[in-house]
Amino acid sequence: MKVGILMGSTSDESKMQKAKETLEEFGIESDWRVLSAHRNPEQVVELVSTARENGYVAFICGAGMAAHLAGVVAAHTTLPVVGVPMSGGALNGQDALYATVQMPKGVPVATV
Repeated sequence: MKVGILMGSTSDESKMQKAKETLEEFGIESDWRVLSAHRNPEQVVELVSTARENGYVAFICGAGMAAHLAGVVAAHTTLPVVGVPMSGGALNGQDALYATVQMPKGVPVATV
């Protein structure tokens, strides 16, 4: 059993570290990757579409600004997806929050 922790860029690593530490406290393995829905879409889809077969049980996705990572992940798996909007950019994270919470019907993303 493992949880994929994905983030859109290396600048998100320090904020996502707490998710990794919390999973470790509960004895849950995590797979930590920097993958962008915009820069590496093929790699994101490849990872997520085979996730269940590879032992994943959920994904935690952190991204800022356009923040499409959680939605792309949710579109390619039925596993639970948690979106973590990151602050930054001209709108200081508001754009990331709106992008994460306003998913279309059938693409569920929990947002924290």
